Amino acid sequence: MGRLRWKTRVFATLVVLANVLGNFFLSLGLRHRAAASSWLEALTSPWVFLGVSVLVFWMLCRLALLSWADLSWVVPVTASGYALTALMGKLFLGEHISAARWAGIILITLGVLLVRTTSIRTTRPYRRSGGLP
Repeated sequence: MGRLRWKTRVFATLVVLANVLGNFFLSLGLRHRAAASSWLEALTSPWVFLGVSVLVFWMLCRLALLSWADLSWVVPVTASGYALTALMGKLFLGEHISAARWAGIILITLGVLLVRTTSIRTTRPYRRSGGLP
């Protein structure tokens, strides 16, 4: 169980960081869209390309994580990315975060901390039997 716990924490961290960075790079690239003459030009931005690439990596890591950890653990724990994304927007994009948003960020963070204390897997791994479980 120790190896599963270590591997799960590493991949959960990768999922969160890739989600935060991928969305940040997309936002950064698309903010320059106003200066671009077309969507095609905006979508060929190096920042947008980097964002999409990081989000592809995010999806692959998330798929791997979901293959061995419960959905009811993965989704709430990786929701910490929402709080980090808001902080990135505030610190690097100059976004205003209202009191209501800060309250939501605090609630999400408390939920992540609560779910993180629970078991990573509560079900047995599926065996290949030729059909759905």
